[in-house]
Amino acid sequence: MEIHESNENGVAVLTVVGRMDTNTSPAAEKAITHQIEGGARRILLDLAGLEYMSSAGLRVLLLGVKKARASGATLSLSGVRKEIQEILVVSGFASFFPSYPTKGDALAAT
Repeated sequence: MEIHESNENGVAVLTVVGRMDTNTSPAAEKAITHQIEGGARRILLDLAGLEYMSSAGLRVLLLGVKKARASGATLSLSGVRKEIQEILVVSGFASFFPSYPTKGDALAAT
């Protein structure tokens, strides 16, 4: 898994590529936590390049949204593939995140 961090129009964008599983999810958790502790108010996980997510990845998303809310930040998702979206829906996690079809749509949302 690769995570690319950028700041676009005041939004901390974490672009996730590959697989988020037991071995790689700690890196995602670290990146999200780093943004929150760094004072980011809007965090976007661009998941268009995410091919697979295990329960360890779900755990990272849950912890991320809890930490974000506790600090007054928002954590949003974009580009979620159909397979990943199904996992989010079945697990009940889909309702925890604003989700947008593309990164552009997410960045345009206010």
